[in-house]
Amino acid sequence: MGSDPQAAKTIQNNLKELLKNIKKYDEHRRACEPGLEIINSLQDKIHSEEKISPANQIKLLKAYQQTIQDSEKEEEELRKALDKIYNIRRLRNEMRLAARASGNKENIRRAAHMKMLASSAQTIPLWVGKDGEEPPELCGSIPADQSYIAEQGDMVAALVKGPEDENWILAEVVAYNSVTGKYDVDDIDEEQKDRHTLSKRKIIPLPTFRASQETCPEALFDKGQTVMAIYPQCPLRDCKSQRFKSYADGYSPPLNVAQRYVIQVLEKKKGKL
Repeated sequence: MGSDPQAAKTIQNNLKELLKNIKKYDEHRRACEPGLEIINSLQDKIHSEEKISPANQIKLLKAYQQTIQDSEKEEEELRKALDKIYNIRRLRNEMRLAARASGNKENIRRAAHMKMLASSAQTIPLWVGKDGEEPPELCGSIPADQSYIAEQGDMVAALVKGPEDENWILAEVVAYNSVTGKYDVDDIDEEQKDRHTLSKRKIIPLPTFRASQETCPEALFDKGQTVMAIYPQCPLRDCKSQRFKSYADGYSPPLNVAQRYVIQVLEKKKGKL
């Protein structure tokens, strides 16, 4: 990690603001509790009496209105806290990139590196949209728009030339040349230390948001859909359609893979994408 004093100070300020947001959220959460108790009590009374009187109807309506207002304040503080967390992650990544650019690249053992990749996949933001808000591109199974340009430090799947054939690897974006329309990417495998220059059609940006089954199931791959995935401590590879000699039926068995490392399959035509 780099030692930029200004960036480190900004992170510390964000952490202080995050703590304030969490405390405010807890205040609003506790403010909601009496309203919820009133609602539950009135609901129990209505259920037992099997009717709702005009007086109880008014009480219930007021309790709902107040609780909804308090809940909206809770949500507001939670979203502010999430924004602070995302900003801290962004700043830390910028410090890492700056350190690498200055020649201070960290040497990380392979096992530790794979653990970091797994942790990164599990902690990418969960998309929590507002009512009626559609999930954005790169949320779960939603691909990036054709005009999308991955930024420096973004994780991508890259199709590179191998000894015999082209292979998909997990890579990190170094730069994008808008004149040539090509990316410079580094193989994420520290042991390879290879840099590749590839056209946009050989790059697939990885998801930047996780999708929730409860709030946006449309952003998840369907059961039985052919996808590509990266398995723990293995290179990126087509997990259903590509033929593997090690499996009798040519398909890999079902495995748990984080959304971060599951992408759609790009079909080849006449040996090219």
